[in-house]
Amino acid sequence: MASSIETGGAWSTMEDVSLCEAWLQICHCPVTGNEIKFFHMWKKIHAEFCEKIPESPRTEMALSSRWKLLNKEMAKWRDALAKAMNLYKSGENRTNEVIQAQMWFGATGGGKKSFTHHECWEVVKYCKRFIIIPTGPDVVLNEMPLRDSTTSDSPLDSPMSEDSPIQKEPRPIGRKAAKAKKAGNSSNYNSKFLEEIARQNAIRIEMEQKRQDMEVAIQAECAQEKEYLRKKDMEKTDRETMAMDTSHMSPETKQYWKLERRDVMRRRLFQDDGASNTDWLNDQNH
Repeated sequence: MASSIETGGAWSTMEDVSLCEAWLQICHCPVTGNEIKFFHMWKKIHAEFCEKIPESPRTEMALSSRWKLLNKEMAKWRDALAKAMNLYKSGENRTNEVIQAQMWFGATGGGKKSFTHHECWEVVKYCKRFIIIPTGPDVVLNEMPLRDSTTSDSPLDSPMSEDSPIQKEPRPIGRKAAKAKKAGNSSNYNSKFLEEIARQNAIRIEMEQKRQDMEVAIQAECAQEKEYLRKKDMEKTDRETMAMDTSHMSPETKQYWKLERRDVMRRRLFQDDGASNTDWLNDQNH
Protein backbone atom coordinates (compact mmCIF):
# COMPACT_ATOMS: atom_id res chain seq x y z
CA MET A 1 0.00 0.00 0.00
CA ALA A 2 1.33 3.45 -0.94
CA SER A 3 2.08 5.87 1.84
CA SER A 4 0.18 9.16 2.28
CA ILE A 5 3.27 11.03 1.05
CA GLU A 6 3.38 9.01 -2.18
CA THR A 7 -0.32 9.56 -2.86
CA GLY A 8 -0.19 13.30 -2.17
CA GLY A 9 -0.67 13.46 1.60
CA ALA A 10 -3.60 15.19 3.29
CA TRP A 11 -6.07 16.95 1.02
CA SER A 12 -5.98 20.75 1.09
CA THR A 13 -9.00 23.01 0.73
CA MET A 14 -7.78 24.14 -2.70
CA GLU A 15 -7.60 20.51 -3.88
CA ASP A 16 -11.12 19.77 -2.59
CA VAL A 17 -12.54 22.86 -4.30
CA SER A 18 -10.72 22.06 -7.56
CA LEU A 19 -12.09 18.49 -7.45
CA CYS A 20 -15.65 19.77 -6.95
CA GLU A 21 -15.27 22.26 -9.80
CA ALA A 22 -13.90 19.56 -12.11
CA TRP A 23 -16.71 17.15 -11.17
CA LEU A 24 -19.33 19.84 -11.77
CA GLN A 25 -17.86 20.84 -15.13
CA ILE A 26 -17.61 17.29 -16.48
CA CYS A 27 -20.72 15.62 -15.03
CA HIS A 28 -23.03 18.55 -15.72
CA CYS A 29 -21.84 19.23 -19.23
CA PRO A 30 -24.97 19.87 -21.36
CA VAL A 31 -23.45 17.89 -24.27
CA THR A 32 -21.91 14.74 -22.73
CA GLY A 33 -22.78 14.89 -19.05
CA ASN A 34 -25.67 12.38 -19.18
CA GLU A 35 -24.05 9.93 -21.62
CA ILE A 36 -20.45 9.75 -20.36
CA LYS A 37 -19.34 6.41 -18.93
CA PHE A 38 -17.88 6.00 -15.47
CA PHE A 39 -14.34 5.17 -16.64
CA HIS A 40 -14.16 8.06 -19.11
CA MET A 41 -15.81 10.39 -16.61
CA TRP A 42 -12.99 10.07 -14.10
CA LYS A 43 -10.34 10.32 -16.80
CA LYS A 44 -11.84 13.67 -17.86
CA ILE A 45 -12.27 14.82 -14.24
CA HIS A 46 -8.62 13.95 -13.57
CA ALA A 47 -7.50 15.90 -16.65
CA GLU A 48 -9.58 18.91 -15.63
CA PHE A 49 -8.24 18.67 -12.06
CA CYS A 50 -4.63 18.61 -13.30
CA GLU A 51 -5.28 21.73 -15.37
CA LYS A 52 -6.35 23.52 -12.22
CA ILE A 53 -3.47 22.11 -10.13
CA PRO A 54 -0.54 21.29 -12.46
CA GLU A 55 1.89 18.49 -11.47
CA SER A 56 -0.55 17.17 -8.87
CA PRO A 57 0.31 13.62 -7.66
CA ARG A 58 -3.38 12.71 -7.26
CA THR A 59 -4.49 9.74 -9.36
CA GLU A 60 -7.93 9.03 -10.83
CA MET A 61 -8.56 6.52 -8.03
CA ALA A 62 -7.55 9.10 -5.42
CA LEU A 63 -9.97 11.64 -6.91
CA SER A 64 -12.78 9.08 -7.02
CA SER A 65 -12.22 8.03 -3.39
CA ARG A 66 -12.06 11.63 -2.21
CA TRP A 67 -15.25 12.52 -4.10
CA LYS A 68 -17.13 9.66 -2.41
CA LEU A 69 -16.30 11.18 0.97
CA LEU A 70 -17.14 14.76 -0.08
CA ASN A 71 -20.35 13.64 -1.77
CA LYS A 72 -21.52 11.82 1.36
CA GLU A 73 -20.76 14.73 3.70
CA MET A 74 -22.29 17.39 1.43
CA ALA A 75 -25.46 15.31 0.99
CA LYS A 76 -25.68 15.04 4.77
CA TRP A 77 -25.11 18.81 5.07
CA ARG A 78 -27.87 19.44 2.50
CA ASP A 79 -30.33 17.40 4.58
CA ALA A 80 -29.24 19.19 7.79
CA LEU A 81 -29.75 22.61 6.18
CA ALA A 82 -33.18 21.58 4.89
CA LYS A 83 -34.22 20.44 8.37
CA ALA A 84 -32.97 23.66 9.96
CA MET A 85 -34.82 25.76 7.36
CA ASN A 86 -38.04 23.83 7.94
CA LEU A 87 -37.83 24.33 11.71
CA TYR A 88 -37.15 28.04 11.25
CA LYS A 89 -40.11 28.52 8.87
CA SER A 90 -42.48 26.58 11.10
CA GLY A 91 -41.66 28.82 14.08
CA GLU A 92 -40.21 25.97 16.14
CA ASN A 93 -36.69 27.31 15.87
CA ARG A 94 -35.50 30.93 16.08
CA THR A 95 -31.77 30.31 16.46
CA ASN A 96 -29.24 30.60 13.68
CA GLU A 97 -30.01 28.15 10.86
CA VAL A 98 -26.36 27.30 10.29
CA ILE A 99 -25.85 26.48 13.99
CA GLN A 100 -28.95 24.30 13.93
CA ALA A 101 -27.73 22.59 10.76
CA GLN A 102 -24.37 21.89 12.42
CA MET A 103 -26.20 20.35 15.37
CA TRP A 104 -28.24 18.11 13.06
CA PHE A 105 -25.09 17.19 11.12
CA GLY A 106 -23.34 16.08 14.32
CA ALA A 107 -26.41 14.41 15.87
CA THR A 108 -27.15 12.13 12.92
CA GLY A 109 -23.94 10.14 13.35
CA GLY A 110 -21.31 9.40 10.75
CA GLY A 111 -18.21 10.22 12.81
CA LYS A 112 -17.72 13.94 12.14
CA LYS A 113 -19.25 16.36 14.65
CA SER A 114 -19.40 19.37 12.31
CA PHE A 115 -19.38 20.16 8.60
CA THR A 116 -16.15 21.85 7.43
CA HIS A 117 -16.27 21.75 3.61
CA HIS A 118 -18.07 25.08 3.19
CA GLU A 119 -15.91 26.14 0.22
CA CYS A 120 -16.86 22.93 -1.63
CA TRP A 121 -20.51 23.46 -0.73
CA GLU A 122 -20.46 26.91 -2.35
CA VAL A 123 -19.36 25.24 -5.61
CA VAL A 124 -22.01 22.50 -5.81
CA LYS A 125 -24.99 23.84 -3.83
CA TYR A 126 -26.94 24.88 -6.94
CA CYS A 127 -26.57 21.61 -8.85
CA LYS A 128 -29.56 19.28 -8.94
CA ARG A 129 -28.07 16.69 -6.57
CA PHE A 130 -27.47 19.10 -3.69
CA ILE A 131 -30.18 21.74 -4.12
CA ILE A 132 -32.26 22.27 -0.96
CA ILE A 133 -36.04 21.91 -1.32
CA PRO A 134 -37.57 22.90 2.04
CA THR A 135 -41.09 21.81 3.01
CA GLY A 136 -42.84 24.64 4.82
CA PRO A 137 -45.59 24.42 7.45
CA ASP A 138 -49.26 23.71 6.64
CA VAL A 139 -51.26 26.71 5.44
CA VAL A 140 -53.94 27.61 8.01
CA LEU A 141 -56.83 30.09 8.22
CA ASN A 142 -58.23 31.12 11.62
CA GLU A 143 -56.12 28.39 13.23
CA MET A 144 -57.78 25.72 11.06
CA PRO A 145 -56.10 23.91 8.13
CA LEU A 146 -57.43 24.96 4.73
CA ARG A 147 -57.40 21.35 3.55
CA ASP A 148 -56.94 18.07 5.38
CA SER A 149 -56.06 15.27 2.98
CA THR A 150 -56.83 12.61 5.59
CA THR A 151 -60.54 13.43 5.64
CA SER A 152 -63.17 12.82 2.98
CA ASP A 153 -66.05 14.97 1.77
CA SER A 154 -68.26 11.95 1.11
CA PRO A 155 -71.30 11.72 3.42
CA LEU A 156 -70.76 7.96 3.56
CA ASP A 157 -67.45 8.53 5.35
CA SER A 158 -68.72 11.12 7.85
CA PRO A 159 -69.27 10.04 11.48
CA MET A 160 -72.80 9.59 12.80
CA SER A 161 -74.42 12.38 14.79
CA GLU A 162 -74.05 12.34 18.54
CA ASP A 163 -77.84 12.69 18.80
CA SER A 164 -78.42 9.43 16.97
CA PRO A 165 -79.73 6.62 19.17
CA ILE A 166 -77.41 4.18 17.40
CA GLN A 167 -73.74 4.65 18.22
CA LYS A 168 -71.25 3.39 15.66
CA GLU A 169 -68.41 1.50 17.35
CA PRO A 170 -64.93 2.12 15.97
CA ARG A 171 -63.46 -0.66 13.91
CA PRO A 172 -60.25 -2.14 15.34
CA ILE A 173 -57.19 -1.53 13.21
CA GLY A 174 -55.37 -4.42 11.58
CA ARG A 175 -51.86 -5.70 12.25
CA LYS A 176 -50.25 -3.81 9.38
CA ALA A 177 -51.89 -0.56 10.41
CA ALA A 178 -50.82 -1.11 14.03
CA LYS A 179 -47.20 -1.74 12.97
CA ALA A 180 -47.24 1.36 10.75
CA LYS A 181 -48.66 3.45 13.60
CA LYS A 182 -46.01 2.14 15.98
CA ALA A 183 -43.24 2.91 13.46
CA GLY A 184 -44.67 6.40 12.94
CA ASN A 185 -44.68 7.08 16.68
CA SER A 186 -41.09 5.85 16.95
CA SER A 187 -40.00 8.09 14.07
CA ASN A 188 -41.78 11.07 15.62
CA TYR A 189 -40.08 10.40 18.95
CA ASN A 190 -36.65 10.18 17.30
CA SER A 191 -37.30 13.42 15.44
CA LYS A 192 -38.28 15.25 18.63
CA PHE A 193 -35.28 13.75 20.42
CA LEU A 194 -32.91 15.08 17.74
CA GLU A 195 -34.62 18.46 17.83
CA GLU A 196 -34.10 18.65 21.58
CA ILE A 197 -30.43 17.71 21.18
CA ALA A 198 -30.02 20.45 18.58
CA ARG A 199 -31.76 22.98 20.83
CA GLN A 200 -29.62 22.10 23.85
CA ASN A 201 -26.44 22.23 21.76
CA ALA A 202 -27.43 25.64 20.36
CA ILE A 203 -27.90 26.93 23.92
CA ARG A 204 -24.55 25.48 24.94
CA ILE A 205 -22.79 27.08 21.95
CA GLU A 206 -24.40 30.44 22.70
CA MET A 207 -23.30 30.30 26.35
CA GLU A 208 -19.78 29.23 25.35
CA GLN A 209 -19.58 32.13 22.89
CA LYS A 210 -20.64 34.59 25.59
CA ARG A 211 -18.02 33.18 27.94
CA GLN A 212 -15.31 33.50 25.31
CA ASP A 213 -16.38 37.07 24.50
CA MET A 214 -16.18 37.94 28.20
CA GLU A 215 -12.70 36.43 28.48
CA VAL A 216 -11.53 38.39 25.44
CA ALA A 217 -12.95 41.61 26.91
CA ILE A 218 -11.22 40.95 30.25
CA GLN A 219 -7.90 40.20 28.54
CA ALA A 220 -8.17 43.38 26.46
CA GLU A 221 -8.92 45.44 29.57
CA CYS A 222 -5.95 43.90 31.42
CA ALA A 223 -3.65 44.57 28.47
CA GLN A 224 -4.84 48.16 28.32
CA GLU A 225 -4.19 48.60 32.06
CA LYS A 226 -0.70 47.09 31.75
CA GLU A 227 0.12 49.40 28.86
CA TYR A 228 -1.08 52.41 30.85
CA LEU A 229 1.10 51.47 33.83
CA ARG A 230 4.09 50.83 31.57
CA LYS A 231 3.77 54.27 30.01
CA LYS A 232 3.42 55.93 33.41
CA ASP A 233 6.53 54.15 34.66
CA MET A 234 8.46 55.15 31.54
CA GLU A 235 7.39 58.76 31.93
CA LYS A 236 8.62 58.76 35.52
CA THR A 237 11.95 57.26 34.47
CA ASP A 238 12.29 59.83 31.66
CA ARG A 239 11.64 62.70 34.04
CA GLU A 240 14.27 61.40 36.44
CA THR A 241 16.74 61.04 33.55
CA MET A 242 16.17 64.58 32.28
CA ALA A 243 16.43 66.03 35.82
CA MET A 244 19.66 64.17 36.68
CA ASP A 245 22.39 66.49 38.06
CA THR A 246 25.65 65.57 36.30
CA SER A 247 27.80 68.50 37.53
CA HIS A 248 29.65 66.38 40.08
CA MET A 249 30.07 63.34 37.79
CA SER A 250 33.07 62.13 35.83
CA PRO A 251 33.28 62.84 32.08
CA GLU A 252 32.40 59.22 31.24
CA THR A 253 29.31 59.30 33.48
CA LYS A 254 28.25 62.67 32.05
CA GLN A 255 28.52 61.23 28.53
CA TYR A 256 26.36 58.28 29.55
CA TRP A 257 23.57 60.49 30.89
CA LYS A 258 23.86 62.75 27.86
CA LEU A 259 23.14 59.78 25.62
CA GLU A 260 20.26 58.69 27.87
CA ARG A 261 18.68 62.15 27.63
CA ARG A 262 19.11 62.10 23.87
CA ASP A 263 17.27 58.77 23.70
CA VAL A 264 14.43 60.22 25.78
CA MET A 265 14.14 63.28 23.54
CA ARG A 266 14.28 61.17 20.37
CA ARG A 267 11.54 58.86 21.63
CA ARG A 268 9.29 61.72 22.71
CA LEU A 269 9.73 63.65 19.45
CA PHE A 270 9.14 60.52 17.38
CA GLN A 271 5.89 59.81 19.23
CA ASP A 272 4.64 63.37 18.97
CA ASP A 273 5.56 64.46 15.43
CA GLY A 274 7.02 61.47 13.62
CA ALA A 275 10.52 60.48 12.61
CA SER A 276 11.29 63.61 10.57
CA ASN A 277 11.78 65.77 13.68
CA THR A 278 14.57 63.54 15.01
CA ASP A 279 16.97 64.40 12.17
CA TRP A 280 18.54 67.25 14.16
CA LEU A 281 19.42 64.81 16.93
CA ASN A 282 21.17 62.59 14.43
CA ASP A 283 23.05 65.60 13.03
CA GLN A 284 24.44 66.33 16.50
CA ASN A 285 26.02 62.90 16.61
CA HIS A 286 28.26 63.70 13.62
